[in-house]
Amino acid sequence: MAAQAPAADGGQKTTPRSARGVRTRNALIAAAREVFERDGYLDARITDISKAAHVASGSFYTYFTSKEEIFQALVEQVQEEMLHPHLRERTGITDTRKLIDASNREYLRAYKKNARLMALFEQVAQIDEKFMKLRIERGNAFARRNAKLIRTLQDDGEADRDLDPLVTAHALSVMVSRMAYMVFVLGQRIPFERLVTTLNQIWANALQLGDPEPETAPEA
Repeated sequence: MAAQAPAADGGQKTTPRSARGVRTRNALIAAAREVFERDGYLDARITDISKAAHVASGSFYTYFTSKEEIFQALVEQVQEEMLHPHLRERTGITDTRKLIDASNREYLRAYKKNARLMALFEQVAQIDEKFMKLRIERGNAFARRNAKLIRTLQDDGEADRDLDPLVTAHALSVMVSRMAYMVFVLGQRIPFERLVTTLNQIWANALQLGDPEPETAPEA
């Protein structure tokens, strides 16, 4: 059995309940990634996606109503990976500079891993209003997450209290994402460590964070 949910274009898509259904849907999304990266968005065909997933063409429509819908599912999957929520809880990091470093590293590594798709998302957003809205929503999600961190730092007296947290978060998030695009999509040659440490320092300077805590020497 599978539940029916409204699709983005007003049709019906199927949310699988069985383990086999989940596997088939995931296989289709993985195949879609392969086909979109190889052929581009406009030239990708549903028949090629089904073939790459090793399912009958008709099975595609059990889970998705269109090429646009499976592309949206792929966008959402990659977005979830790149948002890396609850970083503080997952890592146990409490030092602000180290938290910023960990966050930027996770984002940049995920962007590098998904660089071909990120380039494709940029292209599709320019020709499809629905995906432009998704791109904006993705940017807003990053900014809201970072604004929450900035507000906490301001409340704790660690960051400049005159800064607007959300505007600052948008500015810093765009800086990191565009640098990632320039390096991992356009091929600008900047070593990863230089990239991440420079972005970290710009974050710290913008927020007017204090000097980093001195490293504690190990006991003899």
